[in-house]
Amino acid sequence: MPSLEGEAQAARQQLERVLESAGFSRNERLSRFLRFVVERHLDSKDHELKESVIAIEVFGRRPDFDSRLDPVVRTEAARLRARLNEYYIKEGQGDALVIELPKGGYVPRFRTVEQPQVVTPIAEYTRARFRARFWVSLGLAGLVIGLGVAGWWWIQQRSAPIAIAVLPLENTGHAPANDYFAAGLTDELIRNLSIIDRLAVRSRTSSFGMKGKPRSIREAGEQLQADYILEGSVLRSGPQFRINVQLVRVRDDFPLWSGTYEAELTDIFAMQEEISRGIVNNLRLKLGQGRRRYETSIEAYDLYLHARALPNQRSREPALKAAGLYQQVIAKDPSFAPAYAGLAAAYAAISSQGFRDHDDELMQMRTAAEKAILMDPLLSEAHQALGNVYSRDGQWAHSEESFRRAIALEPSNSLAYSDLTLVVLLPLGRIDEGVHEMQIAEKADPLSPWVQSSLAWALLSAGRYQEAAKHCEQAAETRCLGRARLEQGKIEEAMKLFAKEANPYPQYLGYAYGLAGRREEAERFAAAAAPNAFTQALTFAGLGDKDRTLEALDRMASLGAVRVGRALNSPEFAFLRGDLRVKALRKKVGLPE
Repeated sequence: MPSLEGEAQAARQQLERVLESAGFSRNERLSRFLRFVVERHLDSKDHELKESVIAIEVFGRRPDFDSRLDPVVRTEAARLRARLNEYYIKEGQGDALVIELPKGGYVPRFRTVEQPQVVTPIAEYTRARFRARFWVSLGLAGLVIGLGVAGWWWIQQRSAPIAIAVLPLENTGHAPANDYFAAGLTDELIRNLSIIDRLAVRSRTSSFGMKGKPRSIREAGEQLQADYILEGSVLRSGPQFRINVQLVRVRDDFPLWSGTYEAELTDIFAMQEEISRGIVNNLRLKLGQGRRRYETSIEAYDLYLHARALPNQRSREPALKAAGLYQQVIAKDPSFAPAYAGLAAAYAAISSQGFRDHDDELMQMRTAAEKAILMDPLLSEAHQALGNVYSRDGQWAHSEESFRRAIALEPSNSLAYSDLTLVVLLPLGRIDEGVHEMQIAEKADPLSPWVQSSLAWALLSAGRYQEAAKHCEQAAETRCLGRARLEQGKIEEAMKLFAKEANPYPQYLGYAYGLAGRREEAERFAAAAAPNAFTQALTFAGLGDKDRTLEALDRMASLGAVRVGRALNSPEFAFLRGDLRVKALRKKVGLPE
């Protein structure tokens, strides 16, 4: 097997061979483009192969380059792919290594070509003798292989990319001055579709080659080798535009989806992008396929990765820091849907820790979640964020539906299972379901401390303290393990664990004092912990004081139903069950009876 160094050397030799060919030696522009992407790839710098970087480094564009106004990179990439195809059809047909530039990106790919073997007459004669001897065996083997191939073909067909072509939108107003808008919107549709996984989009050159030609959908599909055709029209009336589009299945000329969009001619480029994104997202939902491959600047993506990498983002301070980073990403790239989903998740974490939700934070949380859904309705994190929004409003059915949608879109999204459990199932008292969901999440993400912690909290609510303790230890979470030890009757051990917390007033220490009968210390702790209503409620619960416990829980109502619901269904407050005042409190915060 060749070494990586040997492979890189072979790739560079092939690059020089291609650049010396007639099609490239006379075209400095395409040669410079090909050399740039190949050398960056071989230097392990794929992160630099972005449209903005190529525009500046290869084509001399300014640092404020805007791809919406100048499609130079996409245009030249299409020409480069065509020139490479032409080279390998003619001069390079015998080359052992093929350089390709796959559609939808700018990272080159190298493919080796098996050279045909020359078979001598003697070898052929020898093979014939053995072929006759093993005819029956080969026939049986062929049957088995045939069945295997048939099965493989069926699987491949199910997972094969969907071939789709966008026909040039027709300017039905017939004013030539509006042709540019129809052409621009067609370009945007092709561009947005091209960055969706599992969609094989026919190039702009091929699509615009159909312009003005009378054709049926089937004829267009055959010529463009597409399974689906997106066609439509643009009509302008004064400052108003109306766009009609429909998706047609080629094989039976059946319209699968249609849509109408109306807008005013204000910021024409932003409007083209917005309408295009809406059409593409509707197509993705209709076809049920395709995760978006996001294109953003290196600087914005670097900030996004920094935000994602922050540890312990379920705590207030790290969540606030993450929110600031996500806002910087959005300022640099307002079309980057994952940043909006991350921002909404950060606000959800800030508001879930027992701190009073500020109206502006809740509003931004909701706005960010809805923006993420609008931009990418198949983004799991966006639906997860919206689930958190609904739970804050007490819209339990909508919240659960959003989390289930997030999980369906990305079954490995363990945090969606965790949020579903912590902000819906446990507050509603569906404890066993919560344990079940977290056990699924653990199988998908067994090394996640947060998954282990969430599973432990669900097990504590279920009264399964021994199991909970094991998962608390795996999560290395002091508070969680201390809670388990308290419920196991190991009060002294629990208090030592709580004493290790950085918080000067560990929430469960007052509860432990109460259980241990250390009333004076518990009372002093409760007084010092004010105004934290939850810490006081726990301390009074440890003392067995129903009245003050319920009064503190009532003050917690301002924190929302999620916090109150989880508290009422935890083992620390089990002694309140059956009290009529609990029923009134549940009604007050919007929890179902």
